[in-house]
Amino acid sequence: MPLTPRMRSAAIPLLVFALGLAVLGLAASLMLGRPATGTSTVGGPFTLVNQDGRTVTDRDFSGTPHLVFFGFTHCPDICPTTLQQISDVLVALGPKGRDVKALFVSVDPERDTPAALKEYLSSFDPRIVGLTGSPEAVAATVKAYRAYSRKVPLKEGDYTMEHTALVYIMDGRGHFVGSLNLMRPAADAAAEVARQL
Repeated sequence: MPLTPRMRSAAIPLLVFALGLAVLGLAASLMLGRPATGTSTVGGPFTLVNQDGRTVTDRDFSGTPHLVFFGFTHCPDICPTTLQQISDVLVALGPKGRDVKALFVSVDPERDTPAALKEYLSSFDPRIVGLTGSPEAVAATVKAYRAYSRKVPLKEGDYTMEHTALVYIMDGRGHFVGSLNLMRPAADAAAEVARQL
């Protein structure tokens, strides 16, 4: 049966629609079949000073998974609680995790000198490394990890710091894996870190 002009005019949009679906399907299959080539945008190069006054960079922690936590020594509750939880996780890793470090990056370089960090961290696992530096170096590190910090004035010229409270899990290449859930037994959190070893 020959196509009438009316049938031809109705068929054209259907053909265009079908062709569009085919192109979209082809594009989707190509994209889904392609391995991801992008890298995480969390983390990156940094140059800071540790609690012994030695300059360290991100390269000093490559080769082994590590944790990263932003905080400050005058923090009244979240920081000491989190550092104790991190200490418990490091202990729960056992001998397998002897080389795993946790970086405690100060967001308060004005008060957190290397000496202040050293004294503060003496209460926690020795694998926790305190890091500080110039305000610019600290700000660059905070930005690289897509973290947040802000100085909040208090009475009589004092201040506190608002900051991101995540514990970042970084793999041996310095790539972000995820945030560590500390709202569970230390052994369970340690198992999550151990998967990167």
